[in-house]
Amino acid sequence: MEKIEIELLLEAIYRYYGYDFRNYALPFLQRRIGHRLRNEKLSTISALLEKVLHHPEVMERLFADFSINVTEMFRDPLFFKSLRTKVIPILREYPSIRIWHVGCSTGEEVYSMAILLQEEGIYEKSQIYATDINTHILEKAKQGTCSIDGMQLYTKNYFESGGEGAFSQYYKAVGDKVIFHPFLKKNMVFAEHNLVTDQSINEFDLIICRNVLIYFNKNLQNKVHQLLYESLSLRGFLGLGKREGIEFTSYGNSYEGIDSKEKLYRKYK
Repeated sequence: MEKIEIELLLEAIYRYYGYDFRNYALPFLQRRIGHRLRNEKLSTISALLEKVLHHPEVMERLFADFSINVTEMFRDPLFFKSLRTKVIPILREYPSIRIWHVGCSTGEEVYSMAILLQEEGIYEKSQIYATDINTHILEKAKQGTCSIDGMQLYTKNYFESGGEGAFSQYYKAVGDKVIFHPFLKKNMVFAEHNLVTDQSINEFDLIICRNVLIYFNKNLQNKVHQLLYESLSLRGFLGLGKREGIEFTSYGNSYEGIDSKEKLYRKYK
């Protein structure tokens, strides 16, 4: 019964609002829908369906539940260190560099990339496209701010990722938040993009798509991998999350491993 109700809910959302969550992983859907049921004080998914169709504010809250936004500056610092040592030396030889951050959330990892590129002397010739399905989150990312509470961890991540300067040079503290210096945003483009329904937006030399695919079922993962593959230039680089990979997808044989532990790959055909 629960699975039928979930399928009806997702079909209704797709038909009425245009958001397609039908191929998200069932355990993820069960957790997030359960969370929304408790917060709305509803006893059944069918009751939630009625609320979603007749009360758009409930749909907004459910949409936020489905849009997981977990991020931090230099998240998984060894991933960024591997980028710095194994990918950047190759990109440095390119006349221009196009990078796509998929599911950028509130932007901390995008600004981390800008700092890395700046320190490696190639930010001037780089363009970073940062996309997310959630427009409210994108607006926050565009502001270039974050809570000051996380700066101790972020500074630690920065040094573990290979940073050698003063991390504080990239932001100023204002009250309970920090504001990243405007020069970090000058080569960034933030845009709404839905991995499930939208097409490629450009051809890229590096795509970062970390901790997004884990919420999709196998069919949708393959569909998204096709989009990522088609969006990469030949010999372009792909970075995935620690629990993700390309080995068991339709495109597993199209990449070579650059750093298997940090899930960095390079397209070779």
